[in-house]
Amino acid sequence: MNLALWIAAGLLAAVALAGGITKTFVPKEKLAAIHGAGWTADVGVGFVKGLGIVELLAAVGLILPATLGIAPVLVPVTAACWVLLMVGAMITHGRLGEAGFVVVNLVYLSVAAFVAWGRFGPESFIG
Repeated sequence: MNLALWIAAGLLAAVALAGGITKTFVPKEKLAAIHGAGWTADVGVGFVKGLGIVELLAAVGLILPATLGIAPVLVPVTAACWVLLMVGAMITHGRLGEAGFVVVNLVYLSVAAFVAWGRFGPESFIG
């Protein structure tokens, strides 16, 4: 189970890193033209960049605390926060009628919930 949790956290970190880099460094106008990122046209640049930074921090929080052995409880906390982020993403894509992206976000939510459950529970880094 420990290996499965590491793989799940690694995959989520890769998704968060890719999304974070895109939202942080790609101009908002270019993002708005990408399929699935049209929502960025309706929000401010600061919101998009801030969300990108949150995703970059999530990528770090899913891997580094456990790897370095410094505050490893941050791994399941980050995963639980990712669940909340995906709820927001599902609502946003649902309002835009983008059912495919709602499903993708649900998959990410499920993986994050698995990591949070596993790291708070049976394969905890605490103790």
